[in-house]
Amino acid sequence: MKTSLQDAAVVGIGRTSYMRASGRTTTALAAEACRAALADCGLTPADVDGFTCFGTGSGSASPSSVAHAIGVEDLGWSLSVSGGGNIVTSTVMGAITAVTSGQAEVVVVYRVLGSETRYGKNLGTINIDGEGQFSAPSGFLVPPQWFAMFAQRHQFEYGSTSEDLGAIAIQERLHASKNPHAVGKDPITLDDYMNSRWIAEPFRLFDCCYEVDGAVALVITSSARAQDLPHPPIHVLGAADSNRYGGSPVQYADMTTMFSAGTAPKLWERTGLRASDIDVACMYDCFTFTVMATFEDFGFCEKGEVGDYFRAGRATYGGDVVVNPHGGLLSEGYIHGMNHHYEAVLQLRNAAGARQVINARTALVTSGAGPFGGALVYGTAATL
Repeated sequence: MKTSLQDAAVVGIGRTSYMRASGRTTTALAAEACRAALADCGLTPADVDGFTCFGTGSGSASPSSVAHAIGVEDLGWSLSVSGGGNIVTSTVMGAITAVTSGQAEVVVVYRVLGSETRYGKNLGTINIDGEGQFSAPSGFLVPPQWFAMFAQRHQFEYGSTSEDLGAIAIQERLHASKNPHAVGKDPITLDDYMNSRWIAEPFRLFDCCYEVDGAVALVITSSARAQDLPHPPIHVLGAADSNRYGGSPVQYADMTTMFSAGTAPKLWERTGLRASDIDVACMYDCFTFTVMATFEDFGFCEKGEVGDYFRAGRATYGGDVVVNPHGGLLSEGYIHGMNHHYEAVLQLRNAAGARQVINARTALVTSGAGPFGGALVYGTAATL
C-alpha cells in the first residue's frame, strides 16, 4: 500500500573512484560525487535546496561547504549527522522526510572518506572517557575487537566456524570480480582466507572491510518531479531503526544477534514484506560476522545456518537472494555503507551490467553493526 514515503524518490546516483590513497581533499571528493549524482538525473546545483551527510570526527566535509563547492546559491535545508555506519539509512530517511514534509524539494545525500580517516589505525595518544575507559583495558577499544567477541559467542552458541565466515568473504569477493570499481577484485579461495593474517580472533584479514578514499551521493526529490527526469524513480517502501541497550557493544545482552533483531520485525511489519520477498540484499559488512548475524535476524535462514546457505549458492545469482552483488564493504570498498545505496538503486534500475540481478524489484539495505543500526527496503514503481 502506498504511504507518504513514496511521495519522494531517489532519482540520481553518483560516485568517485575508490582508491587507497587519492591525495585529494574530502571536499573535492564529495563535490565530485554530488555533481555526478545531479548530472545522472539531469538536474543542476541551481535546483538543489537541501544537503545532508553523516560522519565521525573530522574526516568528512560539511554540507554547507560541499554545497558551496558545487555552486548551490541558496541552501534552505541542511543537516550534518554525527555517527557511523549505523546511521546511513537514518540519514537517507532524513532527506526523504525533508522532501515529503515540504522542507526541501531536491536534496543531495552523501558520504565521503579521505585518507586521513582510517578507523583501523591510530598514530597519536589514545585518550578514552565514558564507558570506554572501563572496557578498553579488557581489549574492547575498536570495532574489530568488539565484534570478534560477538563472533566468538556465536561460535560457542551455534557452532559456526571460521569456514562459515570465510564463505561470506569468498562469495563477496567473487561478486566484486565483476565490478570494475571494486578495490578488491581478485577472487579468493578458502585457503587464501584461512592463511590470511589474524586481526582479532576469529577475524582474519578477509573478514574486515577494505578502507578506501571516495564518496557516494544520492539525489532525492518529489515523486511528482521525478516523473520528468531520465531514470525511473526508486522509492523507499519502508524503514526502521533499533538502538538496544544504549548502543553499547560491550553491554549487549545477546552477542549472537545485532540491531537487526529489533529492526527486522519493525521493517517487515511496516512494509508487509519478508526475507523471501527480497531480490537484492545489501547487508552492511564492516565484518563478515555483521552479515552472518543480520542475515539470520532478518530471517533469511536459521541461526547457525549462514555458512551452509552461502556454500550452497543460495546467496548469489540463481539462488534465493543476491547478497552484496557489488562486493560490499569487504571487497568494493568501505564508504561507510553509502555505496550499498548506490548499488541498490543501480540494481533496481536494471543498470548494473555484468552483475545485474535479473528482474530485481526489491532491495534491502542494512546499516550498522552491534546494538545500533537500521534498514530500509527500496522498490520500483511496480512494487507500490
